[in-house]
Amino acid sequence: MVGGALVRRLQGEAGVQLVLRSRRELDLTDQAAVNAFYAAEKPDVAIIAAAKVGGIHANNTYPADFIYANLIMAANCIHGAYAAGVQRLLFLGSSCIYPKHAPQPMPEDSLLTGPLEPTNEAYAIAKIAGLKLCEFYRRQHGVCFHSAMPTNLYGPGDNYHLQNSHVLPALIRKFHEAKIAGRPEVVAWGTGSPRREFLHVDDLADACAFLLRLPGPPDLINVGTGTDVTIRELTEIVAVAVGYTGRITWDATKPDGTPRKLMDVSKLTALGWQARTALRDGVAATYASFLAEQAAGTLRG
Repeated sequence: MVGGALVRRLQGEAGVQLVLRSRRELDLTDQAAVNAFYAAEKPDVAIIAAAKVGGIHANNTYPADFIYANLIMAANCIHGAYAAGVQRLLFLGSSCIYPKHAPQPMPEDSLLTGPLEPTNEAYAIAKIAGLKLCEFYRRQHGVCFHSAMPTNLYGPGDNYHLQNSHVLPALIRKFHEAKIAGRPEVVAWGTGSPRREFLHVDDLADACAFLLRLPGPPDLINVGTGTDVTIRELTEIVAVAVGYTGRITWDATKPDGTPRKLMDVSKLTALGWQARTALRDGVAATYASFLAEQAAGTLRG
């Protein structure tokens, strides 16, 4: 999803030539393959958007898979870039790097000040390791390796698996299938009370392009909208976008996760960038993408 948005944003930009590989063409967990790619292509800039990602269920069920895959991808891509002479690298992390009870909104300096949310601790530790790799390679070797921490992302190309995806795409699929089947009720997970922030993936891609133009970017910067909604409000927004008119009930036996996750985006705002896509508009556009991907047979999940 993120890679696709970055290609859409950077394709055709003056002075930019994209060097791309699909997952099938380049296994980022294979150090030799990554090093061979860097040696052959000799890129000036690397954007590390790849990750093994999932929602609460996936993170909680497969923690070993998540920490291993994300640690090894970060190490291979960041060290490989340095060894190949890449001078500029942007590593994309996640808002889950911050402590479970970080101050809200979460500033960059709350990193490593408290325990992580247990349900996604494995993923968060791997992402923290990646951003620290960038910070320390920059400090020791003088390369401009820096990191951006996006909030919850959504948009074209998302994973719509009902159990292993994030909350927004899972809701889109759940409501769509309920509408098609004529089901009178949809059961949503948790209490609906946690608050979450959602950023359209095309806004993230634009933020990445902005950060890569800065001559001296911060080591770590948050990327988000600066506003949040309850999961209950999000669920109602998705239901309206999909056109589902049945009943919504809540299964409080399922985990809620972190009570609130809102990014402090004041540092990025002060530099001159703000998100543009309103949540209702973005969800409606994403449902249209879902239908198009389903019709084309390219839907993930």
